[in-house]
Amino acid sequence: MEQMKLLTEWKYTPAKINRGYTRQFLSVDLGRADGVFTCETHPVSDEMVEKFTGGRGFGLRILWDKVTRKSKWNDPENAIVISGGPLSGTTQYPGMGKFYAVFLSPLTDQTYNSNSGGYFGPFLKASGFDALSVSGKAQRDVVVYIDGDEGAVRVYEWTPENRNSYVVTESLHEYFVETEDDKTSISVISTGEAAEHSYWGAMNVSFYDPRRKAPRMKQAGRGGGGSVMRDKKILALVVKKRGFSGTENNPADLSVLQKVGTKLHREIRQNDDVQCLMRKVGTAHLNLVMNDYDLLPVNNFKFGRHKDIHNIDPDAYEKLFTQGYADGCWYGCSMACAKAVDGFELTTGPDKGKKVTVDGPEYETAASLGSNVGVFDPLWSIEANYYADHYALDSISLGTGLAFVCECYELGLIDKKHTNGLELKFGAKAELLELIHRMMDGKDEFAAAVGKGVRKMKEIFAGKYGADRIVMERIGMEGQGLEVSQYRCQESIAQWGGYFLTLKGPQHDEAWVIFMDMVNKQLPTFEDKAEALFYFPNFRLWFSLTGVCKLPWNDVEPADNRIRYKGIEAAKVPEHVQNYLDVYTAVTGKPLSKEEMILQSERVYNYERVFNLRMGKGTRANHNIPDRALGPVFEDEWNARPEYFDGKLREAGISPEGLSVKEKISKLLEFRRGEWEKLVDAVYKRRGWNSNGVPTVETLQRLGIAFPDVIDIVKAYQ
Repeated sequence: MEQMKLLTEWKYTPAKINRGYTRQFLSVDLGRADGVFTCETHPVSDEMVEKFTGGRGFGLRILWDKVTRKSKWNDPENAIVISGGPLSGTTQYPGMGKFYAVFLSPLTDQTYNSNSGGYFGPFLKASGFDALSVSGKAQRDVVVYIDGDEGAVRVYEWTPENRNSYVVTESLHEYFVETEDDKTSISVISTGEAAEHSYWGAMNVSFYDPRRKAPRMKQAGRGGGGSVMRDKKILALVVKKRGFSGTENNPADLSVLQKVGTKLHREIRQNDDVQCLMRKVGTAHLNLVMNDYDLLPVNNFKFGRHKDIHNIDPDAYEKLFTQGYADGCWYGCSMACAKAVDGFELTTGPDKGKKVTVDGPEYETAASLGSNVGVFDPLWSIEANYYADHYALDSISLGTGLAFVCECYELGLIDKKHTNGLELKFGAKAELLELIHRMMDGKDEFAAAVGKGVRKMKEIFAGKYGADRIVMERIGMEGQGLEVSQYRCQESIAQWGGYFLTLKGPQHDEAWVIFMDMVNKQLPTFEDKAEALFYFPNFRLWFSLTGVCKLPWNDVEPADNRIRYKGIEAAKVPEHVQNYLDVYTAVTGKPLSKEEMILQSERVYNYERVFNLRMGKGTRANHNIPDRALGPVFEDEWNARPEYFDGKLREAGISPEGLSVKEKISKLLEFRRGEWEKLVDAVYKRRGWNSNGVPTVETLQRLGIAFPDVIDIVKAYQ
């Protein structure tokens, strides 16, 4: 750390938070070739609050002014914009420490937004800023440091030998504080060396755990934000704010916050052990549930269940996770779902033999770096999880990408000559970990190709190795350039849309409607599915505007929720929706109805759609869906459930008698392609878009975002 060199400094007067907002944001430009840094504060106007609310909305609005229609992810003007929203930093109600990072993505070439817990979002706001924008490109590795106590923004040059995330994060927690107690006042956003070569670069966000005496990390993992950071030569973003209080947001009505929060804390304490086990195993409780309903991704989403599921079921992870700790990633969150494995001894890689604390794995990582690559060994998944975080690789995209590689290998599309000696079959634990290690430094040509993502792999494997492009298009689980997250959606038409009719690609945070569609049969018509794909993406988007975690919404429910409400209404968890309305009003002082909540989100949803149109994306042609997402591709998939799939053919009006399995697959996929087109039409209509997926002028006018530059863009697509 003696290498830390102060390059520049700006002083500012921290704005006080009033009812959730500071009303200013910070813009840092790291320069172009001239190496000149600039730092400016900007006001947040009433119109910006009214139209964009906060969080992701602020990020999109700020990024819009930074880039042009010709901008690419690695251009200097691309910015990482971080904002938590008006509720971020609330301590009285669980799950209110989130921020959203918005940027142009190397995977999708359009806008992306990725969320994280940890302390950065709340501390940034307490330091005086509703948002932070970092653009430009430094000439050498830098750390951007916001000192909310002194009112200073500093840029340091730092060239450590090891640029990986745990090393950087731990070093900065040591460097910027004087005492052990002060370490809880620091939050670091770091990335790692793999992000310098891969498009899967993750942003790791720290929160200091005084029980473990170590900084732990949550991830804004998806979309390649860490790759953008390293392209700009940012080693880390750091914020420091001592003495954060429970009234930091200066809420309009503290008593309401306390009352509503106490009610949810009571529900968590009483119901979690019989509902989702969040305090014992976190989201990893889903492993067994997904397997039971044929939704667990196995071998690149070929299958939905596996005989070895009990090796990775909740009981297996409960034994590995440290129990009894206050595992919240923000103050006041009693869900305690940020589980960790302590004293884990690594068996491979540069840290072999070291005992570490590993955060997670969450369900998505347990499935992606587990069942989806054919591995049913939780210890292996934990080690892969550690190195994914350390090297800063998004574990969801990493697992889906590795699964694609394994299937290509087993199909003979690539071989050991291409993989530089690795026999990359499903379940090949040693070889898969070795590939992850090779992805760190970018020296191995094949590993570097893998790190560019499934969409680029298809291009590279076909062009360099002669792999069959048609087959790869059928099995490559990506949409809009983003790898599919870890739910098998073949048998839920609505979830086809929940993944592949999204703004940013198939990420489960927009809509997860599999159960109400496939299991509970609550969405029988295309209009019903379209209504679900209107409501839930907008409702979930509201979390991203305000700085709220989704988990306390429906991963714990009132005990009588399914008695008082039925069907889709029960899935909305109305009592918890009302909680959020009450909390919003208690913080901001502004009344908010259920209808106005959705309107806030719909406004930003459509603005982001237009933003993507501006970048040359965002039409029907960009909403691709691979065959593997629609149904079986190969005979072994069909033969795993022959009676079931024969029944699906009959439901489609097609007799399976006399047909070969290959013919059955072809006919089922042809039918489902037709169903997909019907779904697209219904969803676009409900969203107020034309048949090409473009918001109509009338929709934009209704939402109050018919700005001249927005109208010009949509008219160009009419």
